[in-house]
Amino acid sequence: MHQPLNNKLYHSSEIQAWEQRWFARQNSRYGLMQQVAWALHVQLIQLFTQQATPIIKIAVCCGQGNNAGDGYLTAKYLKQAGFEVDVYAAPRGASVDLNTAYLEAQAEQLNIITGFAFQQDYDCYIDALFGIGLDRALDQHWQRIIQAINQRQALKIAIDLPSGLNANTGQPLPCAIKADYSFTVLGLKAGLFTGQAQEYTGQVKLLDLIPKDEQLIALAQLSPTTIALPARQAFGHKGSYGHVLIIGGHAQMGGAVMMAAEAASSAGAGKVTVVCHANHHMAILSRAPNLMLRDIDALTITDIQALIAQVDAVSFGMGLGRDAWAEQHYAHWFMPLNQSDLEVVYDADALWFLAKNPILLKHNSYATPHSGEAATLLQTTVAAIEENRIQAIHQLQQRYAGQWVLKGSGSLILQDSLWICTAGNPGMGTGGMGDVLAGMLASLKAQFHEQIELHQIVTLHALAGDLLAQQGMRGLQAQHMSQAIYQVINR
Repeated sequence: MHQPLNNKLYHSSEIQAWEQRWFARQNSRYGLMQQVAWALHVQLIQLFTQQATPIIKIAVCCGQGNNAGDGYLTAKYLKQAGFEVDVYAAPRGASVDLNTAYLEAQAEQLNIITGFAFQQDYDCYIDALFGIGLDRALDQHWQRIIQAINQRQALKIAIDLPSGLNANTGQPLPCAIKADYSFTVLGLKAGLFTGQAQEYTGQVKLLDLIPKDEQLIALAQLSPTTIALPARQAFGHKGSYGHVLIIGGHAQMGGAVMMAAEAASSAGAGKVTVVCHANHHMAILSRAPNLMLRDIDALTITDIQALIAQVDAVSFGMGLGRDAWAEQHYAHWFMPLNQSDLEVVYDADALWFLAKNPILLKHNSYATPHSGEAATLLQTTVAAIEENRIQAIHQLQQRYAGQWVLKGSGSLILQDSLWICTAGNPGMGTGGMGDVLAGMLASLKAQFHEQIELHQIVTLHALAGDLLAQQGMRGLQAQHMSQAIYQVINR
């Protein structure tokens, strides 16, 4: 997904309130509608020239609200620019501005057709059906219209956001236009970047038309995709770059700690120690002889405290398991870790035990659930988490404190404020990717502490996945991430 230059994201209600303040200062409602359509038609003319197939015939699909007014005026300006434009329209609502836009389009002698039975094939379909106010499930009538547009083999443009997509959650209601480009108006909406948004939005471009005022409050920010790590000092040594402790690895689950440890090394940690079941020691050393090993069953409480005193960051929980053995080791490690000054990553089975034994995490704790783990932590369902991921991550922090990553498409990162990661790809939806993130996170925190933020590490992990995906997404494996991580952190 294309990342706009402006990285602030807003709730739809904030955008609507901002608009009202603008109009309260005697700025014209209809004038803003004209600005939207004019700016959009200028962008579209430039975009059309870049297409491999000539764009000549355009269908503009207008709904019943003010978003349709933007569509009518866009159609007018495109016709004036020499394009062949037809408008397909629903019965109009009572808005004065909408009806004025309709009359202007009519005066331009545009062909305005009631309904959405397309009379021919078009080179481009412009979606002006619904704006940001849509927050209900679409009925069967509108679902059929959206599906009919999606089936057309042509360029698809959404005005403000793809119709049917919730502006705040990124969830379809229950379907949405699959746009190639979304030209969003005034400000970026959070729902364009998380949830299922990437399936529908295409490239997001901002029509930034009026000055922001002091009352406009951002909901989140996009995590930048350009990240510069501090240079290494010429006189550095392995003790200069952090000692990472990786804890997990049930007798029957050795792969998770192995991938986390290799990711920690590839991300630049000076030393990495793996604490796991002894069954896995030979396999780990055969893959990565640079790693140090401790038998989790041989450690006393005194040994645990001594290890914690020697390291700089910890990643805890990968492949730990959920049986009595795992519960015993969770109990041995959790309190010393949570009472230490170390930066600690909690992932996988550590989150399962945290849900069973809720306790507040210290601020420099990083919890990294996917939606299933988040549902367990909040005692709800995966569907409820996915319905509103932004609400869910705030609930996680309210209940458990600490800092949080809600993994998935458009991963959410809640530190002191909320960030959304736009990097990453569907190929990363495979076992072990979370273990790799957990190891990478501990590694970069061990090296840089406050010099690197949680959202930057999540983005670096996603960029490594994108680098791997250049060879193809299908079959991408977490065990191959180490080389990509090495390349990304050295850019």
